[in-house]
Amino acid sequence: MGFSPAVCALLSLSPLLVLGVPPIRTQPEQVHLSYPGVPGSMLVTWTTFNKTESVVEYGLLGGRLFEMSTKGEWTLFVDSGVEKRKMFIHRVTLTGLKPAATYVYHCGSDEGWSDALTFTALNDSSRFSPRFALYGDLGNENPQSLARLQKETQLGMYDVILHIGDFAYDMHEDNARIGDEFMRQIQSIAAYVPYMTCPGNHEATYNFSNYRNRFSMPGQTESLWYSWNLGPVHMVSLSTEVYFYLEFGLDLLFKQYEWLRQDLEEANRPENRAVRPWIITMGHRPMYCSDDDQDDCTKFDSYVRPGRPVGRGRGLSLYP
Repeated sequence: MGFSPAVCALLSLSPLLVLGVPPIRTQPEQVHLSYPGVPGSMLVTWTTFNKTESVVEYGLLGGRLFEMSTKGEWTLFVDSGVEKRKMFIHRVTLTGLKPAATYVYHCGSDEGWSDALTFTALNDSSRFSPRFALYGDLGNENPQSLARLQKETQLGMYDVILHIGDFAYDMHEDNARIGDEFMRQIQSIAAYVPYMTCPGNHEATYNFSNYRNRFSMPGQTESLWYSWNLGPVHMVSLSTEVYFYLEFGLDLLFKQYEWLRQDLEEANRPENRAVRPWIITMGHRPMYCSDDDQDDCTKFDSYVRPGRPVGRGRGLSLYP
C-alpha cells in the first residue's frame, strides 16, 4: 500500500516529534492584536525564539491575498528567571485600514509564517456602538471562560477584548514558559480582535517585566497606563498596582496621577465631550467594594480610592 507525499513527510518527521525536538525557533507564535489608538490602524505583536524580520502581509477579505506588506521591528526580551530565557517580540503597525473592513493577514518572515488570520478594522465613527468583553484573572490551568470567548469571538460578538489584569498565574513562572503557554492559548481570541490590557498584582514579579514586554498598548508607558477613543467612548486604562508595589519607586504613582489629570482635562473639553460623552476607566483593583474583610478594598476604604478626586468633576462615567 502506498502513501501520499504528505503522509510520507509526516512519517519522516515522526521520530523528531517522539524525541521531543523543540519547535522551529523562527516560527511565529503568540500572535495578538491591539489598537494603537489611531483610526484606521492595528498593531500586530508576536514572538519568535530566534531573531527574524518582522513582517505582516495582508489584504482585504475576498480580494487579492496578502497584496500589502508592512515591516516593523523586534525587541529582545530576556526573562529575569534563573535560565535567562530569550525571546524576540515583534511589532508591526498597519495603517490606512478601511473602517469596518475585514482583512486576512499573516505575520512572520521567510523563515516562518503564522497561519492565515483575520481581523476587522475598527469603525471610527462617533456613532459606532462598540461591543466589549471585559474580564480579569484568567489562568492557564483552569480557564473556564476561554471556550465561550473563543466561540463568541468567532461569531463576531465582540469588537474589543478588555482584560483587566492577572494573566496566566503567573507569566514569569517556570522561567516565563507559563507566559508562553498563556499567550498561545489566547491567540485563538487575540489574533482576531484587539486585546487591550492593564496590569494586575500577578504581573508584579521582576517589576512587571513579562507584562511590559509581551503586550503593546498605546502610548509610551510600556502598557502600564494609556487612553484611546472608540465610537462615543474615551477609554482610560490604569495601573492600580502603582499604589501597592512601592518598592519599584514612587515615581510611577505620581506620573500616572499627573497623566490622568491631564488626560481627563483633555477628554472633557466641550468639543471632545460632545463627540465622546462616555469616559470609562479600567483597572485591576476595584475602587469600591461591599465586603468588610481585611482585603485591600472594603466598604469602608480602598487603597486606590485616593485617586478618586482626580476623576471627580471631570465627568467620569464608569469604573468597572
